[in-house]
Amino acid sequence: MDEAYDVKQEAPTERKGKQKKAKSWDYDKEIKRLQIELAHLQAWVKKSGARIVIIFEGRDAAGKGGMIKRITEKVSPRVFRVIALPAPTDREKSQIYMQRYIAYLPAAGEVVIFDRSWYNRAGVDRVMGFASEKKAQRFLELAPRFEAAIVESGVILLKYFLTVSEEEQERRFKRRIDDPVRQWKLSPMDVESYQRWWDYTRAYDEMLRMTDSNHAPWWIVPSDDKERARINCISHILQSIPYERVKFQAPDLGKRQKRPSNYVEDQSLRNTVPETTR
Repeated sequence: MDEAYDVKQEAPTERKGKQKKAKSWDYDKEIKRLQIELAHLQAWVKKSGARIVIIFEGRDAAGKGGMIKRITEKVSPRVFRVIALPAPTDREKSQIYMQRYIAYLPAAGEVVIFDRSWYNRAGVDRVMGFASEKKAQRFLELAPRFEAAIVESGVILLKYFLTVSEEEQERRFKRRIDDPVRQWKLSPMDVESYQRWWDYTRAYDEMLRMTDSNHAPWWIVPSDDKERARINCISHILQSIPYERVKFQAPDLGKRQKRPSNYVEDQSLRNTVPETTR
């Protein structure tokens, strides 16, 4: 058995029923270990020329941003590219719906993470009336075929849907209201998603049912416990990609050049950031 696979198998498994709260010391240890494995994955992606797409969808305040941050904070943004597209422009609205997403699919040696994706059409666009019911239904019919073409081209495609309970979502929204450093996270669309919980529930239920396929299945991530959700999801990502550890070739730094005898230190005035006082 591959050494990297041995390491990945140590991650905690999903438990039925209510999620057990992860202890902070367990979480810190596990997330560090998994981030090391993500670095090994990155080296393999660069060497092998693999192309990987990871889609994160889910309820508002379910923790997609925090999940993506933990995945990407120790790897190169040139390899792990995060795509979070704004609302489409008038020009993009006139294009084929999938057109603007195709431009962001990975080239060799890249991992593209979609923080929401083409599934906007089946979620917020449908519920909020930005797309007609006819267009939403047409998307649900075409999405599996679109994803089949992606997978058949050699791309590894992983899709995750983060869930959160009504009670936990409300708690997180109230925390955003009360905390100045989180207030920017609470958008008018978040408020709409809170008020229209069951409209979104019906839309998501149909989306998951109609776009789950053998070539691109959905994986549900219970996220009332954010820490456990991160450990479980990142572990699953690593288990789902057949990567191997790449031996690191340490460079020879050689010797630093000596200070030239004719070098004169520049004496012009320079602004230096002052020390802060306490």
